Amino acid sequence: MYNRELVTFITVADQGSFLKAAQELYTTPASVMNQMNKLESIIGVKLIERTNQGAHLTAAGRSIYQDAKRIIEFADEAVQKAKKLAVSEQNIIRVGTSIMRPCKRLIDLLSEIDDVECQLQIVPFDDDPAGLDSALSALGNQIDCFVSPCNSAEWQKQYSIFLLDKIPCRIAVPRKHHLSKKKSLCWSDLDGETFMILKRGDSSVMDQIRDDILENHPNIRIADAPNFYDTSIFNECEQMNYLMETLDIWVDIHPSLVTLPMKWDYEIPYGIVYAKKPSKVVTEFIEIIQNRLHSNMV
Repeated sequence: MYNRELVTFITVADQGSFLKAAQELYTTPASVMNQMNKLESIIGVKLIERTNQGAHLTAAGRSIYQDAKRIIEFADEAVQKAKKLAVSEQNIIRVGTSIMRPCKRLIDLLSEIDDVECQLQIVPFDDDPAGLDSALSALGNQIDCFVSPCNSAEWQKQYSIFLLDKIPCRIAVPRKHHLSKKKSLCWSDLDGETFMILKRGDSSVMDQIRDDILENHPNIRIADAPNFYDTSIFNECEQMNYLMETLDIWVDIHPSLVTLPMKWDYEIPYGIVYAKKPSKVVTEFIEIIQNRLHSNMV
């Protein structure tokens, strides 16, 4: 931040001698003298009078002395400020959030933990296929984690997942549908209806529901949804008057859909999705959450 000649100059002024300054700086008097000659050459004025009684500052030297001390003090403060900012940046957790994958559950959980020293930076992303792919690709770079239903076999291969809970599967029903007035649903209510569910292959729970329908409830028609829900799926459900599998976290996604409990035992894993090789701060962040959840269960 500043050259060493300024430090040597201040030491000479404080000690009043090249010899004493050299002893203070653990160097030789010749080195101190060379540095002072260099500094005077750079500035273009004489700063120190060399006498048999020691080294004394000229008027220009006294001016430089006062300003140099302020320069060094300011530079040291700037370095310390930069170091603090660097530490702060290292302790930032960038949490992705979207309409379908809101971060509220994680924020609420962290509000109960006193020893979380990291700061959260909320990073929004879109739920359409391109937006979700972008968010997944950004894990470990622009995004550290997000919370989501996480029954995807592909996700479990490519990313780390910390399970927070298991969420009961529900049924979304258009408000204009005759079943929307019911308090809860059972399999017989779905006879003759079209039921939208994720296509086979990526979610073991959705595959189990599909198999249950095919084997035990042949009067229910199945409509395939893509591997991941976005708001367009809920729009299609409402427009086509379909029923669809949903979760309580999506109860407010579409104002024309009602979320009803279903008399079955299907649940979806729900947790924190993060990079396969997370940073140290993310690893410590997950460990804090894990310890908190463990203490709640004890």
